[in-house]
Amino acid sequence: MKQKVSDPKQRLLDTATELFYNQGYHATGINQVIQEAGVARASLYLHYESKESLLMAFLNHRHDVWFAALKTFTDRVNKPREKILAAFDFLLDINEKENFRGCAFLNILSETTEKDVAVLNIIQDHKKDLRAFLGDILTKEKQSVKDHIYLLFESAIVESQLFRNQWPVMEARKMAGGLL
Repeated sequence: MKQKVSDPKQRLLDTATELFYNQGYHATGINQVIQEAGVARASLYLHYESKESLLMAFLNHRHDVWFAALKTFTDRVNKPREKILAAFDFLLDINEKENFRGCAFLNILSETTEKDVAVLNIIQDHKKDLRAFLGDILTKEKQSVKDHIYLLFESAIVESQLFRNQWPVMEARKMAGGLL
């Protein structure tokens, strides 16, 4: 059993992280977040001005945690080709750990409208950072190869979630290796 953090703000973020990722944003009511975090309603609004504010905190937190884990995988090796392959190995690992739940950002994207500008900006920034991260590994490659690797990576995430299977990641990994 997980031990509860004493800080109400952190408990709210931890609870929202779990619920928004596993249930979706719209399917998660603010009362459920408050109840499962074990905080008073006033605590929520003391730390987060709205449910959307809590969503943005979740996305920013997820960005940091996700990138730290990705970097752990890619830092284990030195050569660009191996780093890219290690990035795909990260997807294999996270699929197992998170039961093929997929990309938190794309999952939230499917729930947004054009009015959700602040949320959309966070999602776009995450994807821009991912594209830059992969591109920075491939400094000697043409931009088209960098773009192909990024698109293979993204499609591997989506398709492995759709089919709840590792084959899309393994195939994308092979294709990326072939490009490099």
